[in-house]
Amino acid sequence: MSFRIDKDSLGEVKVPSDAYYGPFSSRAKDQYKVTGQKAHVNLVRAYVMIKRSAALANKELKALDEERADAIVKACNEILAGKLLDQFIVEAINSGAGTAFNMNSNEVIANRALEILGKQKGQYEFLSPNDHVNMSQSSNDTFPTAMHVAILLNMEETNASLTVLIDSLRRKAQEFQNAIKIGRTHLMDAIPVTLGAEFEEYVYSLERAQKRMLEAMDGLCSVGLGGTAVGTGANTPKGYRELAIKHLSEISKLKLRPSENMFYSLQSKFDVANCSSALRNLAVELTKMANDLRLMACGPVAGFAEILIPAVHAGSSIMPGKVNPSLAECLNMICFNVMGNDVAVAMAAQAGQFELNVMLPGMLKCMLDSTDMLKNFLPVFAANMIDGLKANRERLESYIEKSPVLVTLLNPYIGYLKAAEIYKEALKTDKTIRELVLSKGLMTKEQLDAALSKENILGTG
Repeated sequence: MSFRIDKDSLGEVKVPSDAYYGPFSSRAKDQYKVTGQKAHVNLVRAYVMIKRSAALANKELKALDEERADAIVKACNEILAGKLLDQFIVEAINSGAGTAFNMNSNEVIANRALEILGKQKGQYEFLSPNDHVNMSQSSNDTFPTAMHVAILLNMEETNASLTVLIDSLRRKAQEFQNAIKIGRTHLMDAIPVTLGAEFEEYVYSLERAQKRMLEAMDGLCSVGLGGTAVGTGANTPKGYRELAIKHLSEISKLKLRPSENMFYSLQSKFDVANCSSALRNLAVELTKMANDLRLMACGPVAGFAEILIPAVHAGSSIMPGKVNPSLAECLNMICFNVMGNDVAVAMAAQAGQFELNVMLPGMLKCMLDSTDMLKNFLPVFAANMIDGLKANRERLESYIEKSPVLVTLLNPYIGYLKAAEIYKEALKTDKTIRELVLSKGLMTKEQLDAALSKENILGTG
């Protein structure tokens, strides 16, 4: 392998001749060996969009000459089209405040822009990663802005995936609207409900979680680009902030706006933490739903077996024919990771000091990991689990008929204490409530039929 010698403020560095990254990236690659994972593609896209927007703004404000600005914009366009992605070598968790990743972006764009201008890689005296690509910027305002953009891009996909699941659950709620089943409180038999009503609750709870997600996303649309090092906007030409954010909104197709308080945007990570908590609350609802489905499906002989789940693969390597709720279990594990990531985000959000929170890369990795898992898996869960669910109506009806809890509906006729006696006797003798009440002459058949009618059971009579 051949090398070139690049120079930065610390001295000379050997860099592979064909590399578009430079000395800062080379040093960072050797320091931040953490996860083995490169930065998320949406962070790369977000950063390149910022560099493109900054070059356009600086050009329009006469801070950057047209030749260099156009070369930077062209280099950014190529990267956004999918080129040179392998040159972003700094790991997902890197230096405080993401300086290493900012410089990785600056160097890749600078070296490609140099080529476009007919120069050699590393000729930074003509086009510099710091002086030209990073003009009017700091890691301290670009990384928080890139965080917001990357999270928003992922959140949009997560929101679309959640809608797919909600629609699937809504269809099942309609299909199961007349399937009466035993309700359960404290995991014990309770007054009957319908399977459809349970699925309607899943729809409602997930829609509320989705609403909170969208509200949190709106907070991320306020960005601190233009605040530079500490929020004062030092080294930016007048009008840069508004112009750069306008260009960034256009290229990202996001409704971004300048922060009302630039110091807040660099110091506080409230908006990121708020978005993370919305994901956590969604995960809580998804976990509860997945647990319900696993319980309703347990069996098929020694469990509830109230619903029949589709077989996506063999459930056991030793027990032939076994079908497991594997997709619901996978959803549980995803949700547990989302909840854990939220704890990490909260810890990072409170760990900033004075004018800057430096824990951004770790915070961002958690957010992108959580949204990646949700956006990728929720449509799979909808199509291969929810859409294939069947109600085991015979089993549901048998539970209703045999359950002594139906005596609750007779309280207005025979009183609580007498009803409790009948309940205990039903359990002891394995007789139905109907049989015992009629045999004891406590109610007429007509009264009993009315009390135990479907309408009365469901509270619609």
